[in-house]
Amino acid sequence: IFSEFLSKTFGWMFAGLLVTFLVGIGAVTTGLIYPLITSGLFILTSIAELVLVFVLSARVQTLQPSTATGIFFAYAVLNGLNLSSIFLAYDFGSLILAFLVGAVYFGVMAVYGNVTNRDLTGWGPKLMGGLVALIVCGLVGGLFSLFGFGFGIMDLVLCAVGLLIFMGLTAYDVQRLGRMAAQVQPGTEMAEKISIYGALQLYLDFINIFLFILRMLSRSRDN
Repeated sequence: IFSEFLSKTFGWMFAGLLVTFLVGIGAVTTGLIYPLITSGLFILTSIAELVLVFVLSARVQTLQPSTATGIFFAYAVLNGLNLSSIFLAYDFGSLILAFLVGAVYFGVMAVYGNVTNRDLTGWGPKLMGGLVALIVCGLVGGLFSLFGFGFGIMDLVLCAVGLLIFMGLTAYDVQRLGRMAAQVQPGTEMAEKISIYGALQLYLDFINIFLFILRMLSRSRDN
């Protein structure tokens, strides 16, 4: 059973996801996505996303709760703009299917991370190492694609590995957040800020699970 802290954290996370998907769909339906693509603003919004994540992660202890909340939702808006190209490229059915499957995978691992008696601390370095290796392989695959070499089945394998990594990170993050919450007084500003910080971590886990599933669906159909 989720604690009050985790319930609130998941509430923030789902609110952020809602903002992201509404902004993404809105950018497509209003045509805003086209000037974003042609002007190259996606580069600036991507950089701004990284800055916001860094600020919230590095200064969570010194920020005001309202500021932390504003940063979180600003990130959700920017990510919605950046993901609007995804909403344009895929049909609505694929997006819904990927979201529902991702929600199931995410939910299972979140519950596991909350109820398991196993210490998942050791998962962190291994999962981060796997993530770095995945990024490197993805960059190599991108270079191969630029020179006209097919990446085909290997890309599908990388998507599956990425999915497993972020499923593991979901369980790891939920358990870690539960431990962090146990060290602060409920109802305090610090508890509120940790909740927002945790929402961002879980938000990132879910978004990546969703994107990897979407890519796997696309690759499977192509094959």
